[in-house]
Amino acid sequence: MRLLTVPNWSFGREAGLLRRFREILSSDLITLHYCEADIDHNRTVTAFSAEEDVVVDTVIRLAMEAFETIDLNRHIGVHPRIGALDVCPIVIPKPDKRPTDIQLMNALAAAEKLAGLLASTFQLPVFLYEKSERGRHEADLPSLRKGGFGALLTKDLRPDFGPPRAHPQLGVTVLGVRDFLIAMNVNLATEDLDVAKVLARQIRQMRTDGDERFLGVRALGLPLASRGQVQVSLNLTLPNLTAVDPIIEWVYERVIGVNVKIADTELIGVIRDVDVPTASRLPIDPAQIVVTKR
Repeated sequence: MRLLTVPNWSFGREAGLLRRFREILSSDLITLHYCEADIDHNRTVTAFSAEEDVVVDTVIRLAMEAFETIDLNRHIGVHPRIGALDVCPIVIPKPDKRPTDIQLMNALAAAEKLAGLLASTFQLPVFLYEKSERGRHEADLPSLRKGGFGALLTKDLRPDFGPPRAHPQLGVTVLGVRDFLIAMNVNLATEDLDVAKVLARQIRQMRTDGDERFLGVRALGLPLASRGQVQVSLNLTLPNLTAVDPIIEWVYERVIGVNVKIADTELIGVIRDVDVPTASRLPIDPAQIVVTKR
């Protein structure tokens, strides 16, 4: 069974490592959707599809390359992180249909195999999340990231795999089967971070209040020093209910009132073909589109 995975790595300024990643992901057995680094986030997002055993083997190969370089004690970047392989979601790429029990079981088994290999190979604590979580801890990524890498170093942990202490350089990894989401950024042509933070806070509040325009939308306001801009970083965790274009249009309407322009928008990772018609304000490379229509 083919699976989609979107591993997020805590490096973004090492051109040689990024090149080696792309070489590994150029295999004929892999469909590469995305492999890009961000200097300000100091983060690299990869996204690829393959048969489940190839997904497991490839993530291990990437980890072997990355873990030689990454040391979170020296890591500086605006994106929250707790691990060198910070998060590794595994997705069954289906549009509106629920996966069958067999598909879900296979995906869960692949996630646990990968978690076990990461833990045993690198002495790395691995927390299962979302559909893989077993009731031992919080299941969502923001909760698991609370406090960041530094707070983990002195804690006794209860990971699903691996040792009870964070790895001193690699931290911990959060891994599991989750539903499809859309990760995107709206970059603003200002260095005033308060503008982005206020917008992100308003979005989070409207989501909490049950505003249907923002169901399942996570938002952060972040600085982009290398560009002289700020960013509203967004995750749409319920894309069947919440479309891209209305959210970008809402941001546009708010910033125009404070004489700020949208510099550009970014799609990070992948998007389903069924979501493309309502994402006209995002630049989308054809490779980023995961074909789900059959």
